[in-house]
Formats: sequence, structure tokens, C-alpha cells
Amino acid sequence: MPRLNLYQEEYYPSPIQNTWKEFKENHAALLSLYCVIFFTFLMIFGPFLAPYDPLQQNIDLLLVPPAWDNNGDISYLFGTDGLGRDMLSRIIYGCRMTFGISLVLVIISMLVGVALGAMAGMSKGLRSSVVNHLLDSIMAIPTLLIAIIIIAIVGTGLVNSMWAISLALIPQFIHQTRDIVRQKMKKEYVLAAQLDGAGKIHIFFNSILPNMAEMLVVQVTLALSVAILDISALGFLNLGAQAPSPELGALLSEGLTTAYVAPWNIALPGAAIFFMMMSINLVGDGLRSALRYRLLR
Repeated sequence: MPRLNLYQEEYYPSPIQNTWKEFKENHAALLSLYCVIFFTFLMIFGPFLAPYDPLQQNIDLLLVPPAWDNNGDISYLFGTDGLGRDMLSRIIYGCRMTFGISLVLVIISMLVGVALGAMAGMSKGLRSSVVNHLLDSIMAIPTLLIAIIIIAIVGTGLVNSMWAISLALIPQFIHQTRDIVRQKMKKEYVLAAQLDGAGKIHIFFNSILPNMAEMLVVQVTLALSVAILDISALGFLNLGAQAPSPELGALLSEGLTTAYVAPWNIALPGAAIFFMMMSINLVGDGLRSALRYRLLR
């Protein structure tokens, strides 16, 4: 249906509409967005969708194959593990835990990193030089290695792994924010605000932060995939979530004991991690491409 226009004037879509138009042309990114929405739906409504308690054991139903196997049972769609626990319920709760914790950690890291990055970008002299060199050194270390070092100091456990991953993600946001703040501080509208007597806080929230939205959206998607990988890896190494917690990395670790007898105990959690990370990465790449082509038009 054509747009109703009562006045003879040209219609210009908003930046968000232009970005969405470019994003829709990338079919892989659009399909991945639906996958991310599905995982978000699981995170919110997971307890209502799981057919069984993920911690409930049944010694009469050990290692039941998935429903598509000839010996499977439709009551246990993804089969059971070595303790008779329903794998579908455990994977639903695992997706909810892994995705939800990663999202919370990324939000916390973004808030802290943007605040520290703004301070680093607006500071000058020796303090700015020390912060910049320290950040460059930390950025050269993989986030998983930083998390393992922190866990080795504070101890294992899900809470400690959450702190470790959050501290490992903060330097990435500081680095990106610092570079953008330094670039924007040289713009004419920022110089005009300074000549008008505006303070640093006013300049950041009114002149710089609105222009950082594109970077933050892309950086959040990339950091979210890193957080999911790190949480799953720490759970697999028994440094993060501990058994019988239904976390995807911990599910992989538990499935190793029955890998040859019940390979679905490894394949299904691994597939959940794979699709979760792939969809988030494709959405991030699609957003980056859409923002780039939008600016070129």
C-alpha cells in the first residue's frame, strides 16, 4: 500500500529505518536474528516450556535415546543422560542460563567500559598515556586466558567465573570508547560546545554518546558471542558452573563420560552452543554491514 502523503514534500526515512532496510537484504543475518529472538524467548519463558525438572533423576530411564531413534521415547524428545535426567529440559535451562548470564555480563561490562573509556578519551598527559598503554597490553591477551587467570586467583564457581568474564570484557569496551571519544573530541560541534562553556559530562552525554550507538550495538553482539564461548569453556573445564547445574558447557563435560554410548549427550549441547554463537556473530556482521552501507548512501 503506498504511503499517504497529504503534502507535496519528499519523505526521508529515519536512520533506524535505513539500517533495518539494509539489514533485511542480508538473509543470513535476518534468519540469525530470528534465532537470537528464539534464544531470548527461551531465556524468558524457559521454565514454562521445559517438560521436566532438569535436576530430576530417574534410574529406570538411563540413557534413553532421542525420539527419532528406533529405541527412543516421544516422552523424552532429546533422550536422557546417564542419571535419567531429561536432556530437552536440561538444554532449555542451559540455553537460558548461558545466554542470560552472558547478556547480563555484557551489559555490566558495557556500562563500566564506556564510563572508563570516556574518562580515558577525555584525559590528557601522563594519566592518559599510562591508561592507553595498559589497555593495549591487556587487549593482546585473550579474554578466556584472562578469565582463567582470575579464576585461579579467586577460585572456581559460577559467580567467580561471571566476575572473571566481566572483568575480561571491560577492556574491549574501554578501548573502543576511548578511540571514538578521541575522534569526536576533535569535531567542530564538540569544540563549539566547549567554547559555549559546556563541561565534559555534558559534552559526553549530549554530543558524543548519541554518535556511539552504532559502535555499541556492534560491540555488544561481538562481546556477547565471546561471553557465551567463555562461559561454556569454563563450564566444560569445571572452572565455572559445577554439576549438576544445567549449563551448556557443564553438560558437555558431563556427556564425556557416556560419549560412546550416548553421543547425543554431547551433540545436542554442542549444537545449541554452535547455533547460539553463529546466530549472534551473523547478526553482528549484518548490523556492521548495514550501518556501513547506510552511511555510504
